[in-house]
Amino acid sequence: METELSKKLGIEHAIFGFTPFPAVAAAISRAGGFGVLGAVRYTAPDELKRDLDWIEAHVDGKPYGLDVVMPAKKVDGVTEADVEAMIPEGHRQFVKETLAKHGVPELAEGEASGWRITGWMEQVARTQLDVAFDYPIRLLANALGSPPADVIARAHDQGVLVAALAGSARHARKHADAGIDIVVAQGYEAGGHTGEIASMVLTPEVAEAVAPLPVLAAGGIGSGEQVAAALTLGAQGVWLGSLWLTTTEAELHSPALTQKLLAAGSGDTVRSRALTGKPARQLRTVWTDAWDDPAGPGPLPMPLQGLLVAEAVSRIQKYEVEPLLGTPVGQIVGRMNSERSVQAVFDDLTRGFERAVARLDRIAGRGRS
Repeated sequence: METELSKKLGIEHAIFGFTPFPAVAAAISRAGGFGVLGAVRYTAPDELKRDLDWIEAHVDGKPYGLDVVMPAKKVDGVTEADVEAMIPEGHRQFVKETLAKHGVPELAEGEASGWRITGWMEQVARTQLDVAFDYPIRLLANALGSPPADVIARAHDQGVLVAALAGSARHARKHADAGIDIVVAQGYEAGGHTGEIASMVLTPEVAEAVAPLPVLAAGGIGSGEQVAAALTLGAQGVWLGSLWLTTTEAELHSPALTQKLLAAGSGDTVRSRALTGKPARQLRTVWTDAWDDPAGPGPLPMPLQGLLVAEAVSRIQKYEVEPLLGTPVGQIVGRMNSERSVQAVFDDLTRGFERAVARLDRIAGRGRS
């Protein structure tokens, strides 16, 4: 599964794996792909440094990257407290009543929320970059599109490629004009923040719009046959995120959530603003239904919604309150029906890719007699 981009980065397979778990990122790179660690959950520089140190020690010298979340336009002087003050009291009361209705226990006195959305704040993302650029990362990706111009320049000065996610050809062109190196065409089927165009339509549109920049296809990809399809549509690789959530290296720390993922079908996700304030595909739960109910107050804009629900999400996850328990995940969850190692996932992707190529060869009359 080699392409021009994979050869440039020195990886065996053109599979880029986004994950919040260091062990998964390292395993992806060791398996011949390109592991990308999601940084949004790191609110303290020392925590990110600790995990990058771990990756360095376990990646066997293979390349890896980092994914941050920051807006393209720089905003100065805005603190978390300033944003917190904008949250209406009615929304706080709605969260309190919803948790009480389902008997979600409080956190222990003095126990901090383990799930904070401060990683969406630009100041935090820049602190993450100060740490990351001390490591030999080969790729910096931004989930909200092109990072600020000074960040792109800083990455390029250090020989780091910059990738940006796009949900339309128009967005992709803006990224190209901003000077990024790789466009991730993320389709409607993908987990997390997505646009409204399916990957089968989006991938060739973006590839044509930004040529000759390399494009990675994302959304609804979980088999080698789908990897082959993405390459035939003009992509130079695939960007996979959801698929790694049920690997044995993943650190979900929630047997109940793992079982929900294994049991879910492709129709059990919803594109909701309940988690961050922007449309993000996730498991459909009583929690998402409550926020999407017209009778409720409705989600707040990013980053207000993330700050509002941070403690609630921590409580739901800690106490594994099944009706409310969810996670960002794409429609590919319907294929995630067993726990496997990252290497086993790569083996399956490779076999599927070979089957797809052989099938195309037969159709084209190049197969063995």
